[in-house]
Amino acid sequence: MRDTTADPMRIAFHFDVLCPWAYQTSKWIRTVRESVPLEIDWRFFSLEEINREAGKKHPWEREWSYGWGMLRVAALLRRTSMDDCDRFYEAAGRALHEEGRKPHRPEVAEEICREVGLDPTVVQAAIDDRTTHDEVKADHDAVVAAGGFGVPTIVFPGDRHVYGPVVAPAPIDQDALDLWDLTVAYAKVPYLYEMKTPKTDDDMTHIADVFRPYFDARDWESREKPAR
Repeated sequence: MRDTTADPMRIAFHFDVLCPWAYQTSKWIRTVRESVPLEIDWRFFSLEEINREAGKKHPWEREWSYGWGMLRVAALLRRTSMDDCDRFYEAAGRALHEEGRKPHRPEVAEEICREVGLDPTVVQAAIDDRTTHDEVKADHDAVVAAGGFGVPTIVFPGDRHVYGPVVAPAPIDQDALDLWDLTVAYAKVPYLYEMKTPKTDDDMTHIADVFRPYFDARDWESREKPAR
């Protein structure tokens, strides 16, 4: 039986609001947190930077860049409240990946802040504060230095980096807890690098159905470099 009285496990969860996979995993980890002693440090990762084409501007060279801009807002919120960072990510992720809205546009990000009781002026404040670039970049660089290539990436105690779990839709109830136990066990095995289920045509259709709001709302062409 799972011990719910134990000291909380502290993990870092690296995300990009743009990533539909990370969003599903973030829903799962919040479900787990309801039943398991768990503290989550929300950390950043930029798909725009990791998939940037040579010669293109870095996201920190732009006044506002879709995913990077939202991470800057989250970074400013995180300075005073990890919970506010969590709330913003949950709301912005839900808007993009379930409601088909465009939180990557500053005016929509402001609307989302209002809806969850956050000060909407934080969006412009994050744009004006150049040091938010530094915080996002530091989190991103830390994952890349550890061999990371995408999100979701969870960092367990002992600096064990795990990419995933990659699942859609997010499991709930006992399935969510079973997946947590599996993920924790995976993280404990040294030199275990990958377990993967091949995707059939039916799987690809299923994934497209789950991600349809995201596909409809995005204002960019999704690109991904091969994982190492």
